[in-house]
Amino acid sequence: MKTRQAVVEQGILEGEERSGYVIFRGVPYAKPPVEDLRFKAPRPAEKWDGVRQALTFPPQCPQPNMHEGFYGAEFYNDLAYPLPEQSEDCLYLNIWAPADKKPGGYPVAMWLHGGAFDHGFSSEMEFDGAAFAMRGVVLVTINYRVGVFGFMAHEDLRREDVNKSTGNWGILDQIFALRWLRKNISAFGGDPDRITVFGQSAGAMSAQTLITSPLTRGMIHSAILQSGGGYNNGLIRDITTDQAIATGRKIMKLAGADTLRELRYMPAQKLVDLLPELYKDSGGLAFGPVKDGWILSDGFNESIENNEIHDIPYMLGCTSEDIAFDGRKGRESGLYLGDLAFADKRAEMSDEKVFVYYFARKLPGDEAGAFHSSELWYMFGTLDRCWRPMTRQDYRLSSLMLDCWTNFMKYGDPGNGWKAYDRESRFVRTFM
Repeated sequence: MKTRQAVVEQGILEGEERSGYVIFRGVPYAKPPVEDLRFKAPRPAEKWDGVRQALTFPPQCPQPNMHEGFYGAEFYNDLAYPLPEQSEDCLYLNIWAPADKKPGGYPVAMWLHGGAFDHGFSSEMEFDGAAFAMRGVVLVTINYRVGVFGFMAHEDLRREDVNKSTGNWGILDQIFALRWLRKNISAFGGDPDRITVFGQSAGAMSAQTLITSPLTRGMIHSAILQSGGGYNNGLIRDITTDQAIATGRKIMKLAGADTLRELRYMPAQKLVDLLPELYKDSGGLAFGPVKDGWILSDGFNESIENNEIHDIPYMLGCTSEDIAFDGRKGRESGLYLGDLAFADKRAEMSDEKVFVYYFARKLPGDEAGAFHSSELWYMFGTLDRCWRPMTRQDYRLSSLMLDCWTNFMKYGDPGNGWKAYDRESRFVRTFM
């Protein structure tokens, strides 16, 4: 194996060099949030002596078993891509970068995984940065805390936090990772002033949180929201601090904890095992960004209406068989209409371009169609890892989508005949 070193603020890293690109796995961006640091804002990663190996993907945050059901078969059961171990020591990121550096650096893209804010991790088999790096983009995937570990809220947690925030530990991880990239990505050939944040499902909701928060002002160059972002789409919720604390009280009761200290030192698996009972009251989506007055002051829709989100280029879309809350699917779904409504609002208020897409490719192998998350195989260029009998058409579509995504990251425009959305043409690029 050929290796390459990079120097970051904490020390020297050694990653793997491949043909045309390099990959650094398991790079620590924050201190392990364990023991007394459970349910606290992330702290800077400690420095190390000598050379630290960055050759292995990091652990995933403790979370439910994802082997069962449709998505288990789709993304989590391939023995060639075993799931990483689970550990609260999970605040790491992975970097794929072009092998040759260039003056000024390459654009950077920070990927935020989905998973309903209670599962998911940075090295899922459908994620890979090789195709991005080969197209001149530095691709970064990050872990962040999920479930109780990432979104536990409590009155005492708010009192002890210097910014009086609670329930947003996973979002603070994302912001901390973004700040780490701003400081260190030039060591890998990236341009810290050209960072695109993008994500899918809960990752899109996370990206929308970052482009709404004043804490990231000036740090994000562009954003892509896949199957989760938008305006008034029925998925994004404004969770108040009081609501988050009420959920926290239920967690304390289910865990049998009388004090916050008890909950902090409780075995991690016990906090995972209580989720099914917690979801009986919440309808299966108990966690999400909290409107805490620090990370978020206004609601998502309100921020769009008041033109308070970051004034940058956007790209957003959904799939034809995406999540349907009220039974409406396709171009009548809340996600699709929410994408158009977001683009309409931006067209009213800004000259920055917005590009809207609709992924309608019916994947081969079953009758699931263009299901929620189906586009990930294509826009990451990982069709070879999928169990489905992909065709030449699928590979051509994947190449096109990769070109569009990376062009947007480079130039703020996906090209390839994809016109920016305006209130007259209402142009939507369909991939099928």
